[in-house]
Amino acid sequence: MNEEIRAVQAEMERHGYVAGPTIATAVFLAREMRRPLLVEGEAGVGKTEIAKVLSRMLDTELVRLQCYEGLDTHTALYEWNYQRQLLRLKIAERDPGTLERDPHRLEDLIFGREYLLERPLLRAITRREGPAVLLIDEVDRADEGFEAFLLEVLSDFQITIPELGTISAEHVPFVLLTSNRSRELSDALRRRCLYLYIEHPDLEKELRILRSKVPGVSDRLASTVTRFVQRLRARELRKLPGVAETIDWTTALMRLDQNELDAETVGATLGCLLKDEHDLKSTGEAAIAELLANVNQSASGPG
Repeated sequence: MNEEIRAVQAEMERHGYVAGPTIATAVFLAREMRRPLLVEGEAGVGKTEIAKVLSRMLDTELVRLQCYEGLDTHTALYEWNYQRQLLRLKIAERDPGTLERDPHRLEDLIFGREYLLERPLLRAITRREGPAVLLIDEVDRADEGFEAFLLEVLSDFQITIPELGTISAEHVPFVLLTSNRSRELSDALRRRCLYLYIEHPDLEKELRILRSKVPGVSDRLASTVTRFVQRLRARELRKLPGVAETIDWTTALMRLDQNELDAETVGATLGCLLKDEHDLKSTGEAAIAELLANVNQSASGPG
């Protein structure tokens, strides 16, 4: 790593994100090249957190667009404040003579910027205080039509509103898109972005994350929990537990005043880790006992 990337890595860690060289390099290049960064990986590996940390590093606003099936352009861009427009119409009706002399004036009145409700994409484009960090979260959940529209916005960073005209970005935002790979994204969108794939962390990295995110956790509990989760991910599960689940489970164990793992405690709190009925049922008493035996054996062995 060169010094600039080392500096980014250290700065991300100061803001609570344990980043390896690959992640630090991707963030550095996206920031320097002003290119959108597409981050893919399993749920819970820290994709969304990169945008949050970047906004803190740059001391700027984080604008988040949460994608979902059926998301339309108006929800992502803007809407008119119909209640205020209707109120303005009622006020105008008290002075009908003015409108009769200039019938176009009413349209200008009710379609002014003060009646425009900015949604995430427009908010990121119109911000005047400097570039925002625009997080387009779980873009794979939106349909292909919205993805095509999004590609156009990211190419020009301008939006045309029929009643107002074209609005261009004063400051091009830093853009980060996340995907859980629930569907394949278009090649056009991928080519527009820099790309980063995040895997579940290895033992050492997850242990560092856990210690930074759960203040006061003992070395014994942190090590045991991390080893258990690492072993659990090696099983055939429908939904692998992410780092967020590791943090939640550790927090729950601390609230229960548990400083070590036993079969009864693991069984009672497994819902902090596994969020699928099939996974819970397949990780029964025998599986828990086997996992604990492997954890204890690895803890007592070399390394």
